[in-house]
Amino acid sequence: MAPYIGTATSRVDGLAKVTGTAKYAAEYNAPGLAHASMVGATIAKGRITRIDTTAALRVDGVITVLTHENRPPLADNDQAYNDDVAPEGTPFRPLYDGRIIFNGQPIALVVANTLEAARFAASLVRADYLTEPHVTDIHTKRDRGLAVKDPITPLDALFAPPKQRGAPGPALDGADVRHDGEYYVPIEHHNPMEPFASTAVVESDGRLTIYDKTQGVQNVQRYLCSVLGLKQDDVRVISTFVGGAFGVGLRPQFQAVLAALAARALGRSVRVVLTRQQMYVLGYRPAMIQRIVVGANANGTLNAITHDAVTVTSQHENYYRQETGWSGLLYSCANAKYAHRLAKLDLPTACDMRGPSAATGVYALECAMDELAAALKIDPVELRLRCYSDRDQHDNRPYSSKALRECYHQGAEAFGWHTRNPEPRAMRDGSELVGWGMASGVWDAFQAAITVRIRLSANGHAEVACATSDIGTGTATVMTQVAADMLGLPLDSVSVLLGDSTLPASPVEGGSWIAASVSNGIAATADAIRKELLRLAALMPDSSLSGTEADDVGLVDGMLVSRRDNARAVSIADAMRHSAVDQIEREITTNPIEDAARAHNTHSAVFAEVKVDEQLGVIRVTRVVSAIAAGRIVNTKTATSQILGGVVWGIGMALHEETAIDHRFGRVMNANFAEYHVPVHADVHNIKVIFVDEADDSNPLGIKGVGEIGIVGVAAAIANAVHHATGKRVRDLPITLDKLLGKPS
Repeated sequence: MAPYIGTATSRVDGLAKVTGTAKYAAEYNAPGLAHASMVGATIAKGRITRIDTTAALRVDGVITVLTHENRPPLADNDQAYNDDVAPEGTPFRPLYDGRIIFNGQPIALVVANTLEAARFAASLVRADYLTEPHVTDIHTKRDRGLAVKDPITPLDALFAPPKQRGAPGPALDGADVRHDGEYYVPIEHHNPMEPFASTAVVESDGRLTIYDKTQGVQNVQRYLCSVLGLKQDDVRVISTFVGGAFGVGLRPQFQAVLAALAARALGRSVRVVLTRQQMYVLGYRPAMIQRIVVGANANGTLNAITHDAVTVTSQHENYYRQETGWSGLLYSCANAKYAHRLAKLDLPTACDMRGPSAATGVYALECAMDELAAALKIDPVELRLRCYSDRDQHDNRPYSSKALRECYHQGAEAFGWHTRNPEPRAMRDGSELVGWGMASGVWDAFQAAITVRIRLSANGHAEVACATSDIGTGTATVMTQVAADMLGLPLDSVSVLLGDSTLPASPVEGGSWIAASVSNGIAATADAIRKELLRLAALMPDSSLSGTEADDVGLVDGMLVSRRDNARAVSIADAMRHSAVDQIEREITTNPIEDAARAHNTHSAVFAEVKVDEQLGVIRVTRVVSAIAAGRIVNTKTATSQILGGVVWGIGMALHEETAIDHRFGRVMNANFAEYHVPVHADVHNIKVIFVDEADDSNPLGIKGVGEIGIVGVAAAIANAVHHATGKRVRDLPITLDKLLGKPS
């Protein structure tokens, strides 16, 4: 049986998804299920002085309207509302009191027998407010931002700006060539296909089963128990399928609390589904203003770099990520200084969005590198090779692996980069200007503690269980592949249980760490089962494996086989049946040993071609080549899909996406798919994905993860291509035709 790891394996849940049998959070039914609709605040800051639900309660089919005045008890301390990934500060408390801290904040929940009745009645709820001055524009706070504090804990160090190296001020003054640029990325929203929803089912014993859209079922379970004052056994959270989340599902969202609160109040199952407009009240990629100053010697080596960032967070929580230090993981530079400040606005708290901090920070960095290359008259790829770093510049550590040079070479070769005319506006295709741009990408290769249970039956079937989520990335398929290889079974003899809070412990799925974490957890658990099977096989009369060391035996095609002599073998079924063992079960927690002596990252080189209508300024991204170095690729098919998705999102980031806020009211103005533009089929053309061979020994299987790296660098490559095509540098995203043509925005 050929190995499954490293192959293009179709999704094990693909049939369920395309036939509609896969159930999502809003598709679970229960007897007497009620439907609830949320009512949002219409001001950005202040307090409710009066809330009138009279008209709503008169609507036929309405059961109740919950507000802060009549809802069941909720916890009264900040600690109770902290979840596993909460930033520092005061977490938002849904329906807690009459205080309003952002526009759209839930102020009431209408519960009815039908969704239509609930929606209509929700439109009849009226509230009077005492308003307070608010601010929702990052530009008004850019010079009054809160400095990100120096790290105290290892977790702080992940997100704080790196320490200064050398003397960047004098080094910049002495540079042969200097570039100083400011780059802007607006607020962007995740817009997953599936809206956030929770179905709270009241079981016959009074316990709650919550079918929720989330990236971490156990995170939600702990949160709900804490907020509602329930025991852990009283709440079960299930999220078998997720229609995209991209980071906005890392934290428990308020619809889960509202559904559980209503179910508790009524003793009846309740479903809450957010509308597309209400999805814009959740987290978002924070807007960012970045200034990068870079100096270089005439030969193209970096002399100094300073990178300052101002990003958005809420007034009540300090959300931030490491926005400024990516240059230290890509390029050699002895003198560097980084600074990060937070613009605290009257908005919901920002959150992780695919490639958090890298997608935005690397955009500015790689545009600055392109502008530096133009000033030096050096090819952009060549400049990056001259500045290439074989060590993490922040901590002077080697990398566990870094095949970025190979990414440059293979990506450039596949793209045909050597035929590029370096002069802006020099390449044409009929009436269109043609531009070629490129950029580097970098992301972290994290691993996390995780617990996996495997039950192997004598009939040759294995059940693999872990509470981790599959948010559409193909985690269930990867788990099946790894278990099949580790246990020597065909794919259809392995079943996977995930997305259930009652299963063995898992962290939230995010940061590209789940594939590596759960795969190596499966390998460790399967290894324990292999050793138990060998023990049973050795008990058989005249066993061909008697006296064989555990490391000398593998599991292949349902057999225990000596690695030294294939003729020495015992079937799994025979070994178990001889000892009258129907099932072997092992549950193991793997906690990766911190390898602080080395840096662990994934890397990429992105090459983009754009064609720009010279008269209209319309931009088309006609080709993208993305060369990825991300360790061992478990499933080349689903991993390719991940990179394709990242590239498409990078196109959106570069050319389409922007959340527009009316700062008079602190309200999102384009909270719909008609006006919040994302790439559609007509915007996406030829994308080629290359996985560069990269051996890494950070874990036994050599896996790094590919969820985030696909988007990093894409927006910069497109922006650089637009400059090459037109000769005009647009530094604030998205690059729209009005900016390109130089007309007022």
